[in-house]
Amino acid sequence: MLLQLAAGEAEHDAGVLDMTHLTARLAYAMMCLTLTWGVFTSMGWVNRLTGRQALRSSHMVFATLTIGFASVHGLSFLLLKNGGFSAIQLVIPFQTELRNTLGTLALEGLVVASVGIGLRKWMTYYRWLWLHRLAYPAFALGVLHALLEAVADGSMSAVWIGGITLLIPPITAAALRMLPTRALATTGLIEDAP
Repeated sequence: MLLQLAAGEAEHDAGVLDMTHLTARLAYAMMCLTLTWGVFTSMGWVNRLTGRQALRSSHMVFATLTIGFASVHGLSFLLLKNGGFSAIQLVIPFQTELRNTLGTLALEGLVVASVGIGLRKWMTYYRWLWLHRLAYPAFALGVLHALLEAVADGSMSAVWIGGITLLIPPITAAALRMLPTRALATTGLIEDAP
């Protein structure tokens, strides 16, 4: 009886761990896509595809999927019978190891940046833009969380090529986004503004 109970818990935890790994990878991929698409949209590099509102809407869909997958990833740790976290440890930073704290801070930063969209009507544009740009440090925290978790659970050798491959476009796009307009116009990446 005790052996069956232990086997049942092991199967349960193995299934939940598989779910946490899958949702973590999907959240990471969607986070990279969201940042890249957001930069493309704000810079006007994909305006020929469709209208501006459709581009913004697709960026919001990507961001919603990122937050959804990251939330399921975090909440699935509540379902673990062995080695799970409490709700307090998941929501309040610095209650667990640094690698888990980085994930909590990343998700909370992404949520703040997305909630800022709803507050845009009551804020000045520059205050809203500052709030929305919290997504950049949240992205960095999410990448650090993914890296440290992969090292901690020994899966770095299995996921490093995919993680780096997904990381290159958002870093390149964000770096281009931070360059001055004159430098982008000189290289031909944007049309020179009148």
